[in-house]
Amino acid sequence: MPLYSGRVTSSSDTASSTSTGLRRQLGTFAVIGVSLATMAPSMAININPQGMADSVGAAVPLAFVLATVGILLVAYTFRRLAQRYDHAGSVYGYVGATLGVKAGVIAGWMLIGCYIMGGVLTAVAAGRFATDLAQSIGAYTDPTEAVIYAIAVVVVLGTLIIALGSAKSSTAILVALEAGTVALILVVSAVIFFHLLRGSAPAGQTIDMSVFTKPTDLPVSALFLGVTFGFLSFAGFEAATTLGEEARDPRRAIPWALGLVPLIGGAFFIVVSAVEVWGFGTNSTGLAAFENSQSLMGELATAYVSPWVGDLITIGALCSAISGTTACIVAASRLIYAYNRDDIIPGRFDEVSEETGSPARAIITVATIVIALILGSAFVLRASSLEVFIQAGDTFALLILMVYGLATIGMVRMVFFARPPASPLWQVILPVGALGLLGYALFSSVWPVPEGVNLWAPCLAFGWTVIGCLVALRVKNVPRSIEEALGESVSV
Repeated sequence: MPLYSGRVTSSSDTASSTSTGLRRQLGTFAVIGVSLATMAPSMAININPQGMADSVGAAVPLAFVLATVGILLVAYTFRRLAQRYDHAGSVYGYVGATLGVKAGVIAGWMLIGCYIMGGVLTAVAAGRFATDLAQSIGAYTDPTEAVIYAIAVVVVLGTLIIALGSAKSSTAILVALEAGTVALILVVSAVIFFHLLRGSAPAGQTIDMSVFTKPTDLPVSALFLGVTFGFLSFAGFEAATTLGEEARDPRRAIPWALGLVPLIGGAFFIVVSAVEVWGFGTNSTGLAAFENSQSLMGELATAYVSPWVGDLITIGALCSAISGTTACIVAASRLIYAYNRDDIIPGRFDEVSEETGSPARAIITVATIVIALILGSAFVLRASSLEVFIQAGDTFALLILMVYGLATIGMVRMVFFARPPASPLWQVILPVGALGLLGYALFSSVWPVPEGVNLWAPCLAFGWTVIGCLVALRVKNVPRSIEEALGESVSV
């Protein structure tokens, strides 16, 4: 595949004039698809509510309602930034423009770590879903951890091929995979709801609207711990910001994606989680089964519809995990491309494929790192796939919370401390509310201090952030790409 050096492209470039850099070939639908695939809602709704139920019991849908409100506050931050700036470095450019280039480098570095760990998480999840499916259909009765890891590596290699294609083709695949799975889950949810409404549930389960109210014996702190789990289910919705130099109309398409994806995801999580809790039952027996489920919608489809439909749901979750891996590799590669182009990191990662317009070297590098982490976990740390899944997810969560916080602080400075302010001062309550929720979620994730294997995630997040700070120290001048793309004076 022939390669050549790329350059930054500004929002005024046309598709025909970007022959020496990332190509502006993506419409609004494709941009939305990247955010949706990175968030991977159909995978999240199968595996995240169990952790929430441990804190909030049957009030999982209520926790998702509050989490949706919180993520919409964060989305307000990203929409305001995306309306003004378009840059392949996402928060590297956003925070760099508002808080200084060094802060932007640190924020972007943490986001690279997020997407790399997201690639590990989704690839391992794909391996676990695949072995669960093999067991369900009787093809493989006792899969080992080695098999799960092998499948995860194959998934990364397969997604590498997809990611190396044109951005337009890659995003079309992501949209198709995730949309198909979401549609299937919604259909099964409708069938389950019909059985509940008619009174023909397998164990007499019924619709119980108390799942949307706080139980009197549930502490507020426990409720908001569940909200934190729900909040993190949205992580990745901001991935569209890495397409600032590939969207045809970035200052319209990306804000649209940042507004629609949290709304769509929130509605999906609230509705489906309610059906899941009702489907299992709100009594102690039902909640115990809910918390111990390996695939919520898969088990419900088996119980309420047919075993083969449950297998279809598992296949759908597998597809969601695969599309999530692809989206994470695509997003991380754009950030690495931007860093190398600006001489933040050494190498030749700013080279773009002449055939597809994708940063091939950056994509291959990200996929290699993801595979190395998977194999290192398997053969060096000898960790179980479940441990790797959990710790990768926790690391992702810690890093993304800090990224969101920096972006929000930068947006407040840009909008409300400008002369004159760009918006009425009362609107500052939106980012302030977001910062409060982000701070609480971050605090609850590290205190009390985790022990044993659960200490891996804080250590990884801290170590990666320290490296980001060292990388930022190398920056002595404002990179030309930021000055060009942001069109204004930026401090170091």
